[in-house]
Amino acid sequence: MRRNKIILALLFVSLTLLSACSAKKKITKTPETPKEEVLEVLNKNIPEKPIPSEVILEQEEIEEPIAELKDRKGPTAMREFRAAWVATVANINWPSKSGLSTAQQQKEALALLDYLKDHNFNAVIFQARPQADALYKSDLEPWSFFLSGEQGKAPEPFYDPLEFWVEEAHNRGMELHVWLNPYRAHHSTGGVVGPKSMVKMHPEFMVSLKNGMWWMDPSKQTTQDHSAAVVMDIVKRYDIDGIHFDDYFYPYASYNKGQDFPDSESYQAYLKKGGKLSKPDWRRDEVNGFVKRIYKEIKAEKPEVKFGISPFGIWRPGYPKSISGMDQYSELYADARLWLNKGWIDYFTPQLYWKINKTAQSFPVLLGWWEGENTERRHLWPGLNIDFGGDAQNLDETINQIMLTRGMLPESKGAVHWSIGSLLKYPNISKGLIEGPYKKEALIPASPWLNKKLPAAPKTEIISEGGKINIAWEKADTQEISNWVVYYKYASTWEYKILSGKETNLEIDKLLIENGKKIPLLAVGVTAVGRTGNESDFKEIKL
Repeated sequence: MRRNKIILALLFVSLTLLSACSAKKKITKTPETPKEEVLEVLNKNIPEKPIPSEVILEQEEIEEPIAELKDRKGPTAMREFRAAWVATVANINWPSKSGLSTAQQQKEALALLDYLKDHNFNAVIFQARPQADALYKSDLEPWSFFLSGEQGKAPEPFYDPLEFWVEEAHNRGMELHVWLNPYRAHHSTGGVVGPKSMVKMHPEFMVSLKNGMWWMDPSKQTTQDHSAAVVMDIVKRYDIDGIHFDDYFYPYASYNKGQDFPDSESYQAYLKKGGKLSKPDWRRDEVNGFVKRIYKEIKAEKPEVKFGISPFGIWRPGYPKSISGMDQYSELYADARLWLNKGWIDYFTPQLYWKINKTAQSFPVLLGWWEGENTERRHLWPGLNIDFGGDAQNLDETINQIMLTRGMLPESKGAVHWSIGSLLKYPNISKGLIEGPYKKEALIPASPWLNKKLPAAPKTEIISEGGKINIAWEKADTQEISNWVVYYKYASTWEYKILSGKETNLEIDKLLIENGKKIPLLAVGVTAVGRTGNESDFKEIKL
């Protein structure tokens, strides 16, 4: 059956490409995202509601109890996770270089977030801990070298970059997932190992690699306790939507020039205590335990915060049989299949950075195999490489991979793009996405294993103002809202607009002019979307 899904999905690509490129033009005027606003961005005032000229209809207060997750009646918005990685290590994506002023850093951040919003992305994966240093205020680790060029130096004038990114992502109705490297202590581009470096502060669990990097020994309890404390400090203090680990567990062999990871002392200590596992199995067991621990601790503190991992795209060569390549199970000591099988993650993003037709590492073949291992039905949102060396090639491959993913995983569509830098580098990709598969806005798929409660529908007010209809609303319960969806109908087809949870109104034209004909607005409705993606019941308001 899984193989049949793959074949059907390949046939599905050509049809879906045509339909995506012929989607109808949106007929409502939407407010433009302000560009390059830097000053006072953390304390923006919500615009006051206009003085109503005529109240047409007011929806009754919702008093019934919050409903359980169920099939909704009425119109629905498209669901798809659309994210891009923003790398801070080596100043890959942000900030463009170390030593920029606070205003310059914020301006660059806003430009990146505006780009994602303008191209209908709904999530950003932001690297907040590139080398055991912090792009946020931390009592556990020093300020990041990649901010100022000096590890331990706070931004001047002071601001908290992570807080800024979270606030501005949410202002745009997007999720922000914090990307951390659990074990990397010093990157080769991270300047000198100074007195404030974690390498100096905790030499007891550090090892040196031959490429100039330093790594925390994953087997040591002190390493695990420290990295877990860092994760939970962020979860507790910041209004984030997810925690994200990438493929770095034990380092790639090339980082140590092909030599074994230098943890013989730790392994001998394990054997002396009665340990029976081989060194490879022992390493994997330590990583497995850490992954499970992080998932449980996040859920105990904030169940709505998702935990995701983007491992290397191949579990082991020969799985499935046509696949060859690097063996993460034996080289990185990452048993990524186990984490997916056990449901120790909320979303799984294997880095499938190969083309559809690359036989030994085929994108759809690998995606189909991972889907077959997704026994706990978690989100499977593959990582896409969008830089294959040329505009035309990049665009075709990217769109085809998105369409394949939609066809193979219809219940939870999504993809993560590596990286925002490539999106900006190749304008044809940006144009092709917004004119094709990302033309319509999308909500993030719900995570019913986290929360099955529906938020209450908002109390909605419709106000006539000249040639416009102003739809205003307010929360009907205390549950945190991530988004509002405004549905509207001019003829027989419902359209929608997705807004951030901080917005409280939307203007829509009373009349649609199409081929010289005036088509009146017939009905509207507003729904609330909670932090785990559950959407309230829909109540139609006829005009």
